[in-house]
Amino acid sequence: MKLVCGNSNRSLAEAIGNYLEVPLSNCLVRRFADQEIFVEVQENVRGEDVFVIQSTSYPANDHLMELLIITDALKRSSAKRITAVLPYFGYARQDRRASGRTPISAKLVANLITHAGVNRVLTLDLHAGQIQGFFDIPTDNLYGAPVMMRDIKERYPLDNTVVVSPDVGGVVRARALAKRIDAQLAIVDKRRERPGESEVMNVIGHVEGRSCILVDDIIDSGGTLVNAAEALLARGAKDVTAYITHGVLSGGAVARIAQSRLKELVITDSIQPTEAVKAAPNIRVISIAPLMGEAIARTAQEKSVSSLFD
Repeated sequence: MKLVCGNSNRSLAEAIGNYLEVPLSNCLVRRFADQEIFVEVQENVRGEDVFVIQSTSYPANDHLMELLIITDALKRSSAKRITAVLPYFGYARQDRRASGRTPISAKLVANLITHAGVNRVLTLDLHAGQIQGFFDIPTDNLYGAPVMMRDIKERYPLDNTVVVSPDVGGVVRARALAKRIDAQLAIVDKRRERPGESEVMNVIGHVEGRSCILVDDIIDSGGTLVNAAEALLARGAKDVTAYITHGVLSGGAVARIAQSRLKELVITDSIQPTEAVKAAPNIRVISIAPLMGEAIARTAQEKSVSSLFD
């Protein structure tokens, strides 16, 4: 087995390597003067089972191109099998045509990855489940819920906790976590007037006097989460914590979270945390390296990956 990574999240790749007790392979990824990407795999990979660890996070286009070019380099170096390990799959929010004359970018990116020469994909908490079917190669979509569940059980008295979905679209995810920790479920009814802006309309479920745990897959601007927390507190919630898999946190999101009434925002390291995230008083990062590492090991050994979901 060989582990290769680009520049998107080297700290996570190193943590996965430590879990597997496999060092990262020497792979040079640099830029020419005009910012074209140059890749050189600096060790033999002929006949090897290679895992390329690369989140397509900001800057998404650069990191996607790194993934494609690394894959091409490995393919031309006679690697036996190439698995793209995508802790965060960018462009996942464009998974359908919401209006006329718009793309389905998630399918386009899936095609690019497939045609570059990737043999299989391993990813985490896709924004929409159907994206797994956009790939014409074997694709395993892991879930962050087991990692979050362990953290919640260590920190919260579950007899007075309710899991909350910040919108109707996330009900399945929130219900799955609520079932795992044997908690009740509530839903925030949200209406979005325009992209990037949201308005909370109503809370469905009993939250008064209870600790609320908001659950979602992506936090970008943070507006939805802050509005949902305000709505829950206005309806008598004791406190509000959020568990989010992918901390995109673009623009002024970190400052918005820091100034909000959220008790804590817990994100995973699927996207490399910025210095601002590390310095924020109410943002905490938990690692998915053991989960991703175990999935990589099982893939390499041709063992079941689905048992990790239990």
